[in-house]
Amino acid sequence: MTTEQLRVDGISEGLRARAVVRAPGGVHSNVRLRGPHPFIRSAKGAWLFGVDGRDYVDYLLGQGPNFLGHAPDAVVQAVSAACEGGLLFGGQHELEVQAAELVCEVAGWPEMVRFSTSGTEAVQAALRVARAATGRTEIVRFQGHYHGWVDNILIGERDGDWGVASAGQVADNLRPCHILPWNDAELLTAQFEQYGSRLAAVIMEPIMINTGVIEPKPGYLETVRELCTKYGVVLIFDEVISGFRVGLGGATQRYGVTPDLATYGKAFAGGYPVAALVGRSDLMSLLGTGMVNHSGTFNASVMAMAAVTATLTTLRDRPPYASVEEHGGALMAGLREIAAKHDVQLRVAGLPAAFHVSFGDADVTDYRSLQQLDLARYERLAAALVENGIWLAGRGIWYVSGAHGPRELDVALTRFEKTLSEWALKVER
Repeated sequence: MTTEQLRVDGISEGLRARAVVRAPGGVHSNVRLRGPHPFIRSAKGAWLFGVDGRDYVDYLLGQGPNFLGHAPDAVVQAVSAACEGGLLFGGQHELEVQAAELVCEVAGWPEMVRFSTSGTEAVQAALRVARAATGRTEIVRFQGHYHGWVDNILIGERDGDWGVASAGQVADNLRPCHILPWNDAELLTAQFEQYGSRLAAVIMEPIMINTGVIEPKPGYLETVRELCTKYGVVLIFDEVISGFRVGLGGATQRYGVTPDLATYGKAFAGGYPVAALVGRSDLMSLLGTGMVNHSGTFNASVMAMAAVTATLTTLRDRPPYASVEEHGGALMAGLREIAAKHDVQLRVAGLPAAFHVSFGDADVTDYRSLQQLDLARYERLAAALVENGIWLAGRGIWYVSGAHGPRELDVALTRFEKTLSEWALKVER
């Protein structure tokens, strides 16, 4: 290795050494503690370019938001032009009206929208609205579903028991939560029969993308909808990941089951930090009367609304869903073929727009059955894939964007085979 190459390769390491001095763990979100650590200089389309001169074909996409690819021209130009007139007014502006109208039009079912800056905030607003509307406090939520990092909703599993996931988290704040396995209609029905009159809401990812990319069993969402209607419980779909990614109408359209409220984020803003609570007008209007408080200085900022408007206009007028389906399907098939060639038991499952990869073989329908796979072994492989130029997280989720095409497919499969070949040799030794 040349002196120049050593200098270049050391840039990322030097930045990380500086980062850990001023930022805990060297990162600004704990999700990134176990993510790839090379520093990125820039990104465009389906590619990341590191400060050390390396390139990465990106299947993490910023944890999902870059559904149109990095720095999509239409979004960047729209935001830049809008910001010429100011960023934040402490008042209303036309773009926020246009964005709200587009969300309702494109998603198809919501009647009203409230914007915020993160999915965590949108979830909190949804829970507050549900409790205000019903006069009840308890909620049903599910193992392995993520709804944000605050005390009253963050959960983790330890030795089979579910509770707080973080030191410093107040356990009493989880007391109103009934934490159940997902995809079990019989168990959920029994829970409603016992506690239905005390429940304010059921909250779930309608597709369990955050952990394993697990689809609902046939009829499961319908059962949930029927139970919520029967007992007067507010059904909340957390579509922060699935919304606008699995189709214009998200999981709601895909499965034909409509919630009362939903949260959106990530894919609907082209990479900008925006989220939304959407739903029925009779519920959402509680925010407008002032009865239910939902606030935020940066909610519906000019740049956020320009990003939402430009992204949803693109998704509506030039939808990328066919190309995402084609690329994701070919990528999944290619990964399986390479694994079989090297006699490696690799499980590739999920949707073309977002799928899960791990070692092993199991009938995965919920968090518990996902644990039958060798997730730790895959996390080690993911680190090797990053070294060979495929940008991924260790938890097994691959995201596909509208910017991925034939070149990216060829590069990804070539780099995957190289990595798996090296991996197989290490295992044999």
